[in-house]
Amino acid sequence: MAESPVVQRVRDLVLPIVADLGLDLYDIEQRGGTLRVTVDTLPGSPAGIDLDQLALATRLISRELDHTDPVPGRYTLEVTSPGVERRLRTPAHFQREIGKSVAVRLSDVEAAERRVDGVLVAADDTTATIRVGGDPDAERVIELASIDRARTVFEWDAQPKPGGKKKSGKEPS
Repeated sequence: MAESPVVQRVRDLVLPIVADLGLDLYDIEQRGGTLRVTVDTLPGSPAGIDLDQLALATRLISRELDHTDPVPGRYTLEVTSPGVERRLRTPAHFQREIGKSVAVRLSDVEAAERRVDGVLVAADDTTATIRVGGDPDAERVIELASIDRARTVFEWDAQPKPGGKKKSGKEPS
């Protein structure tokens, strides 16, 4: 899907700011009166983006957009992170999230085959390959154009309780 001219102008203005901050421009969306700029740490970074980085990015992006006024009319600027469960809209999003669990909803297919959940094992500019059901041989190749909605799925791991092993109540003699 092609970007609107407004989104492309905003992208051209925001990319250098985000790059100077050592961040990645994850996405830009314009819906109604809201312009959402999504930024993240660079791919492969061990930690996610923090509030101080988001606040600085917001100030710099807002100042640049106020100065150049690329969006006609009134709008609300949102600068945000993609979060732990990220929307996957572009080929770059899919390529960045290889190895992660995903949930995909397809358009124009029968209800029984509409949802695909599994691990994203490959992605290119037109397709995504998902390992379904944990079986290493059960892979499904999906055309990106046939995807209605997709996102990563954050898997909660059970954390051990603080203090280690449970005491039996008896002291060793």
